[in-house]
Amino acid sequence: MKAKVPHRLRYYVPTLFASFILTILSTSAENWPAWRGKTGMGIVNEPSVPTHWSATENIRWKTPLPDRGNSTPIVWGNRIFLTQTLDKEQKRSLMCLDRADGKVLWQSSVPYAEKEETHETNPYCSASPVTDGTTVVAWYGSAGVYAYDFQGKELWHRDLGKADHGWGYGGSPLIHGSLVFVQFGPGSRNFLIALDKKTGKTVWQADENAVEPAERTDGFAGQKGKYMGAFTVPILVKAGGRDELVVSFPNRLRALDPKTGKDLWWCHGLNPLVYASPIHAEGIVVGMGGFNGTSIAVKPGGSGDVTATHRIWEKRKTKQRIGSGVIHKGHIYVLNSDGIGECINLKTGDSVWTERVNGKGAKSSSWSSMVLVGDKLYVPNQSGDVVILRASPKFELIGVNAIGEEMTNASLAVSNGEIFLRTHANLWCISDRRNQTAGR
Repeated sequence: MKAKVPHRLRYYVPTLFASFILTILSTSAENWPAWRGKTGMGIVNEPSVPTHWSATENIRWKTPLPDRGNSTPIVWGNRIFLTQTLDKEQKRSLMCLDRADGKVLWQSSVPYAEKEETHETNPYCSASPVTDGTTVVAWYGSAGVYAYDFQGKELWHRDLGKADHGWGYGGSPLIHGSLVFVQFGPGSRNFLIALDKKTGKTVWQADENAVEPAERTDGFAGQKGKYMGAFTVPILVKAGGRDELVVSFPNRLRALDPKTGKDLWWCHGLNPLVYASPIHAEGIVVGMGGFNGTSIAVKPGGSGDVTATHRIWEKRKTKQRIGSGVIHKGHIYVLNSDGIGECINLKTGDSVWTERVNGKGAKSSSWSSMVLVGDKLYVPNQSGDVVILRASPKFELIGVNAIGEEMTNASLAVSNGEIFLRTHANLWCISDRRNQTAGR
């Protein structure tokens, strides 16, 4: 016998069911809490992400930004966080925007009037923020590391000293458990530091004293260490039942115990100038040097100097890489800074294909890192075009989405079926209008 639904409840059941489904969709979708997402690998675990848009199509909103910037936004729930320089006001700041409409909810700023070296193409505040859902941490270079709550209240700050490289800095912080990791450099001081997430106090610090090698492949020989350093972000790797904090330093990959900072292993072979951050999948860590540098692949889980025992391959004088790549089904994919896409065999380091990827704008060069959605690779170029390639050993250009010549060096953030693209002029929210209730 079929149960009868009370007359009054008949009107509520469909609404309750719809709310239940929406709750499931919201909780199953992922936040984007750090540069390159939850794992630091640029992997998007969501089934529905837009593949087509323009300056007027599939744009939920765009918000004008007060100054240039190369950092990537992060997303947690209904909040977006973005580091932003305010050059005329001589301030470094963290912006918080409402995800629903892009309105600025608050902006916490730090005054810093002292001269700090950087390249004209690398504005201050180029490091992306990071969050664990309650605390947001931003590194402002010489102005220090700052932690905020979700209402913009400062919780603590730390002065780590002056950043002194002529090209500035770019390494974003990382949160793991109760610790915040910051890779300080490049310049005369290179170190990885672990700060207590609640207080900002130093838990450990691992210095890196980079030495100019006898031979360089990148054209900067004889510069007395001027063009050395790493602009990279550490990653966490699980190997042999333990956590390894892996970082690309000048000349080598280095893995440390994230709790103590003690060295676990290191592998020589990188060149002295490194832009791309390490990547890891399928039991292999890959480090890529910059400007005709060296790429190496290493099996993690070793002890001490593993150059002779765990290094799988070394490729010298490779393409200039500023953005980081992704690994998918036995292949590495990366868009080199000259706009040439490349597929590399993960186990051998051999190039499978190289193809120039032209956008619709004037600049097809790229500093941005790839994200992987299923078998699709998304990566912006410096015209603000987002190129979509197939992650396949056979080259396939799926499409190019242009918003109209807006300079960008940032990477994409992806959450709840929405793409967030930061240019020098605007922060864009890209979304298929058919899914406009997702995550709300």
